[in-house]
Formats: sequence, structure tokens, C-alpha cells
Amino acid sequence: MMPQDISKSPVCNLAAGEEIRGKWNHLIYRIHRRLGYGATGAVYLADSIKGTVALKIGHDQMSITSEVNVLKRFSKVQGKVLGPSLINVDDWQTRSGTYPFYAMEYLKGETLFDFMRPKSSEWAGILLVQLLTDLHTLHQAGWAFGDLKPDNLLVTGPPYRIRWIDVGGTTVMDRSIKEYTEFFDRGYWGKGSRKAEPSYDLFSAGMVMVNLAYPSRFTKKSDPDRQMQDVRKNSPMLRPYADILEKAWNGKYRYAEEMRNELVLLLNEKDKRSVQQNKKPAVQKSAVQKQTRQSQKKKQKSFFVETFLVFTFVFVVYLFYMLGQTM
Repeated sequence: MMPQDISKSPVCNLAAGEEIRGKWNHLIYRIHRRLGYGATGAVYLADSIKGTVALKIGHDQMSITSEVNVLKRFSKVQGKVLGPSLINVDDWQTRSGTYPFYAMEYLKGETLFDFMRPKSSEWAGILLVQLLTDLHTLHQAGWAFGDLKPDNLLVTGPPYRIRWIDVGGTTVMDRSIKEYTEFFDRGYWGKGSRKAEPSYDLFSAGMVMVNLAYPSRFTKKSDPDRQMQDVRKNSPMLRPYADILEKAWNGKYRYAEEMRNELVLLLNEKDKRSVQQNKKPAVQKSAVQKQTRQSQKKKQKSFFVETFLVFTFVFVVYLFYMLGQTM
């Protein structure tokens, strides 16, 4: 949950063209625009001697240090690209105080909403599979993502890949979630505690898909369980995934891998049905073509028979005529 006055913080109101100079490494970053902000600070698009970067400036040293440690930990997960790569860590000295910051890889891509707009609903399931795969890796490393929401995710590619762009809410397992957004928080919906554990992230992952179906979101009613049943039932996008989303809502999955495996099985079954449905018109078309060929053969056979009879009749008439001449 973000403090209400966070947007008034100096770190959230840097203007385009303003320069940030590192106190220790003396590297200069020229601000382009703000990409977003949260409870721990703001993220800016900036130029540097190392190219375009995403610059996270905070107002709390411990929070920024924690995020830096997470990014370092991500870089050590062999064979997995989880969050953006860490480039530099430093402090920004101003008249009003000293603000910690770090530069990280700038990931170019689309928001989930922009990506999904022209796509079929199957893509929501594919992206969720990717997200669950990464969450399983993160959980195995001893962390929960915490503030999991579309704002903190990006789709890069092609090949299309979901990526994390803000790890500000990442929390060590079994501790209290340090940052969350109500719509994706099971505590807000009365479905569990704010303890960092796999089921917390899996609840949020399910709500990310719900948010894709309902971009404007909605508030909690008196009976959240009934409310969410109606939400899943009334959405063509969510209906195929209703059982999986209900399990995530009720905390039935212990590990991200469980939810992922069920989702992969569901998508495979949908693919098989789609292939079978696509084959039916081909089978029907083949049958029609066969009937057409048979009909054409019958017509040809009928034509030859009729032609033969006509020639036979003419020949017989001619034969009788010649016989009459000889007599």
C-alpha cells in the first residue's frame, strides 16, 4: 500500500532534461520521463554513458538496498532471466537530502493491456504460464514477489516473453508483505493473510488475469466469493480458466508449479479441441468433393450411354434403309 503523499516526494517529480549525478561513481543520468512510482520511490527513463537505462530513485536507503539485493539474487539464478539486469548503484546528493538510486536494464515492450488488446484470450493463459514458471523459480530462491500486478509486468519480444520491471514489493518468505495493491491483495478480499508465501503470489497471479478481463477493476462487495464467481462466469476470457482461478482464489495451490501444470494441461486440451474442430470442415469438404466426383462420373456415364443409343438407333435405321434399296 503506497502512502497517499508519495506523489509529492521530490524523487517522484523530476523534470525531463534534469541530470542526476552519482555521489560515489560520478556517473551522470539525464532524465527523459517518469515511467512510474510506488511506495519505495520512482522509476525514470534516462540516458547514460552506458546507454538508455531505467533509473529507480528512492527515499529510503534500506528499501533501495533490499531491491538491489533482490536484483543481484535474480542475476545468480542460473538459466533464468527474471527481473531487469542491475547496472549501477549510487546516491544522489541534493540540497534537500541524499537519495539512493540504482540503474537497471531498460526493458522495451508493451504493457499487458496493450499486448492483449489485439490478441485472443488464449494469450492470457500463455502469459500466465510464463509468469508462474518465473514465480516458481523465485519461490525456490526464498522470495515472494508481493506487489504482483500488471503495472509491474511487461511483454517483450517477439518472441513474446513476460518480464518483471519493478521488484519493490519482493519479500523474503514468511515475512510480512511490505508492499501491495488492494485489488491483487488477498488480505483486502478476506482470503488470507499478508504473509510472504507462494499462495499469496498465486492469488495475485489469478487476479492479474481477472484484471485483464476487467481493466477498470472493481471494488469488493459484501460477498466476495459470490462476486468472483459471477466475475469468472460472465467473462468469455475467464470462463475457460474458471476452475484454476477459483483454486488460486481459495489458496488451494501450495506451489506455483502446481498451478502452472494444471494450466498447461488445460491449454493443451484446448489446442487438441481446436485442431479437431479445424479438421471437421476439411472432412466435410472431402465428403462433398467425393459426392461431386461421383455425380460427375454418373453424368459422364449417362452421357456415353445416351450417345451410344443414339448412334445405335441411327445405324439400325440406316441398315433398314439400305436393305430396302436392294430389294
